[in-house]
Amino acid sequence: MPLNKLIQDGDNQDLTNERFKSTFDTDALAAVFHSGEDSLKRIREVRDEITKRGHLFDSLPAAHRTRAEKMEDVSRKLKNLMENVNEFADFTNNLDMLTIIRDVMGVEGFPLALHNLMFVPTIQNQADDEQTEWWLMDAIQGKIIGTYAQTELGHGTNLSAIETTATYDKSTEEFIIHTPTTTATKWWPGGLGTSCTHVILVANLIIDNKNYGLHPFFVPIRDRNSYSQMSGVRVGDIGTKMGVNCVDNGFLAFDNYRIPRRNMLMKHSKVSKEGVYTAPSHPKVGYTTMLYMRSEMIMHQSYYLAMAMVIAIRYSAVRRQGEIKPGTQEVQILDYQTQQYRLFPGLARCFAFVTAANTVRQMTESCIQELSHGKSDVLADLHALSCGLKAVVTHQSSTSIDQARQGCGGHGYSDASYLPTLYTCSVGACTYEGENMVMLLQLSKYLMKAAAKAEEGAVMAPLVAYLASSEPVVIGDKFEKLLSHFEHIARHRVMQAYRQMIEEEKQGIERDYAFANHSVDWTKAARAHTKLFIARGFVKKVQEVSHQEVHAVLTTLAELYLSYELIEMSSDLTANGYLSESQVQEIRHQIYDCMRKIRPNAVSIVDSFDFCDRELRSVLGRRDGHVYENLYKWAQMSPLNRKNLPHVEKYLKPMTSKL
Repeated sequence: MPLNKLIQDGDNQDLTNERFKSTFDTDALAAVFHSGEDSLKRIREVRDEITKRGHLFDSLPAAHRTRAEKMEDVSRKLKNLMENVNEFADFTNNLDMLTIIRDVMGVEGFPLALHNLMFVPTIQNQADDEQTEWWLMDAIQGKIIGTYAQTELGHGTNLSAIETTATYDKSTEEFIIHTPTTTATKWWPGGLGTSCTHVILVANLIIDNKNYGLHPFFVPIRDRNSYSQMSGVRVGDIGTKMGVNCVDNGFLAFDNYRIPRRNMLMKHSKVSKEGVYTAPSHPKVGYTTMLYMRSEMIMHQSYYLAMAMVIAIRYSAVRRQGEIKPGTQEVQILDYQTQQYRLFPGLARCFAFVTAANTVRQMTESCIQELSHGKSDVLADLHALSCGLKAVVTHQSSTSIDQARQGCGGHGYSDASYLPTLYTCSVGACTYEGENMVMLLQLSKYLMKAAAKAEEGAVMAPLVAYLASSEPVVIGDKFEKLLSHFEHIARHRVMQAYRQMIEEEKQGIERDYAFANHSVDWTKAARAHTKLFIARGFVKKVQEVSHQEVHAVLTTLAELYLSYELIEMSSDLTANGYLSESQVQEIRHQIYDCMRKIRPNAVSIVDSFDFCDRELRSVLGRRDGHVYENLYKWAQMSPLNRKNLPHVEKYLKPMTSKL
């Protein structure tokens, strides 16, 4: 039996030939990518159940619909799904729901996207037992639909400038929610525009004219039977965006709107009937929703990138264009070294990022569990790490997806490829849940403190222990040598930025200004620190794989990832004579050597991501490789191919008939 399990009679011959080249069992690699055989089995079970339910499918490609039609279609599928999801899936199981969302909804979102990602987890992690009993099951069952309203029209990342207030009225035991200015209007929450009945509102808690800072409140904004907005609430949709237009991002404002005292989430902070405030055990326990969201974002980005790699690499095996030597047969574009250089680093990043996503998800779950027992030891470390991962992974994923799009030529620009949709969904994450530069600067503040400890010779946290190490003489294997280069770059960048800042302080410049004067260097340091974490995790994961053939493929992918990322930072390698130009050139040649090794297995590697055609929604990435005839069929579905189009009948025909 062939090692690639996707081979079928009647497929495109070039694609079939690629699959016969596989040196490993695609199911075995799929199990690694999806975190184990049990997870892979469950994904396939859920997918098979979806296949039996035609009312969950798209009747027309989303690209051929208006935004209103898209919203109607995803809402139709959502309703149909909610009516029978319990027959084949567990709505509280993260794996089940991610599988269903990718397959049924696609990546452009749906009305419950933020409901699942932020609203429900916030209730789970920040509501007390009684509140959880009141609200959680209704939220899980979709009897109420919610979102998370924090960002305002005038302020997003700078949380200290949030203006919305929740003032406690002791006489009625109510909070008065108010939007004091136009810039205080909540702006951007997904699902807020038309779909949500409730929000978790982040507002300043005011008691007896004292501001206790930001706290979460459970706030009804629409009647869940009539969907009319509550008196004192102004809410609506903010319009179309660059992408993710199946999510109705909205605005929200309040005019002295009252909610009960117990609608403040009180697992960590409390306000008594008399207005006595009890502070949380740690000032940042409210970060749990954000940490959870970022861990999920990193996983989603890994999957967006993996989908793009499936589409681009399969198409590159089908597409023949040009001749390497004039007069010979046209070659598959995947044979061009330039095409491999465009795609294969992104392919390696898929495995690096999904490994990082699984690691930080486990760390987040552990942190949330510890916080529930009053322990907050790892919160600062995890918050800093999540900032760096969010910034690096979203940027590199969107960059690699765009390279995949460009690598598919003109057809990659077509919505038929699904690559424009994947790109706009991926690149949006560079901004939401914390703009990337701000995220890197937040990590930089953490690294600044770690650098100070390193200079003092203090005990270091494991994530930053390398800062206190001297330059090692590495005599280990290839991975150890490459990882030592990552450590050198991160250490050099962090300590250089710190020492430059300290020199300015000695000249009388305040620390905040000295930090700002070197913020570019600090962001570069933050990126290097994050890349070191990702690289270490990827290598560790590869070393844990026992399947010999899969281990060999992952080893090559890891070598490519490490070498490519190091060459992207090559100026740091030669600085101060750390490596010679010839040594850097050796690393560069490792990239080309790895690309040659990956080339015969490239199609089988992306087949191992185990996405079905429904999930990919791409004519170029079809499993059977029959691209051209299906591109033609896709084009025929365009609404502009109808007869008697208004713009022709009303304007063009009268204009040309007069000539």
